[in-house]
Amino acid sequence: MGANQCDPVLPRHRGPLSGALIGCLAEQCPLPDPVAAQEADPYGDDLQLALYVSYELHYRGFAGVEAVWEWDPSLLTVRAALEDRFLTALRHDVPTRLSLDDVLAELLVEPVDGGGVPEFLREHGTLRHLREYAVQRSLYHLKEADPHAWVLPRLSGRAKAGMAAVEYDEFGGGRAERVHARLFANLMADLGLETDYGHYLDYGCAEMLALVNSMSLFGLHRRLRGALVGHFAAVEITSSPASRRLALAMQRTGAGPAAEFFYTEHVEADAVHEQVVRREVIRGLLDEEPDLEQDVVFGITATSHLEGRLADRLLSGWGA
Repeated sequence: MGANQCDPVLPRHRGPLSGALIGCLAEQCPLPDPVAAQEADPYGDDLQLALYVSYELHYRGFAGVEAVWEWDPSLLTVRAALEDRFLTALRHDVPTRLSLDDVLAELLVEPVDGGGVPEFLREHGTLRHLREYAVQRSLYHLKEADPHAWVLPRLSGRAKAGMAAVEYDEFGGGRAERVHARLFANLMADLGLETDYGHYLDYGCAEMLALVNSMSLFGLHRRLRGALVGHFAAVEITSSPASRRLALAMQRTGAGPAAEFFYTEHVEADAVHEQVVRREVIRGLLDEEPDLEQDVVFGITATSHLEGRLADRLLSGWGA
């Protein structure tokens, strides 16, 4: 039916936490004990899937799951324990007390050889690699910009106006056929993949789940609004050069016009967005709330950390 046309089904569980949570939503068993989250691998499949499922109740939900679960106090208690385990790990594993200017400057410097997944796909990618990459990225791109919309009510002035301007472009500038989630569904169709929202959740690796979960985590908590702005900056600043490589990969492999267009659209759009995010969103936020600078830095460094984990997972698999 295509992106955003039907509710996804509950995924298969990947361990005791996700098993109990999914089982509860399916009316088969009680919720997991929140204390169990503290013993789970914070980046592992079990915790990340449980967290993803709990967040998805705030987006499209799942077929057959009652909407009242979104704000169920017991489920929110479990989610808070999962979030605490994940957030504590992130704060431990990423650099702290860095200069915002230095962190932003580092994002703007490309490795001499390009590096990373986009460069691999540009140089060596086959249609199989592109399909695998699209399956992983579909967990975000079929709801592209939705997690970032949570921050709008938490901003004001220049930051709010700049963020709204970028989001307006992400949502197609008022044209349904240009919504970026719709464009990604078109890319998936070109690659011979299913385009339904959430269709590939069972195939999403823990690293991709963690990346999407970080967006929801930052977006759904007002206290983390600075981190969400940092995350958004990291995405927009690095998107244009990466999209240029991915567009060339799509062109070289004959993936199809819609597959190529998704990335050529991002080359131009995100080059503009980068300037708006840096000059209006970040600067506007920090002019009003300078104490949030380290939160912005954390959002950027956490995003780089999680993207690096995903790249390592994909490249090691393809190398093997």
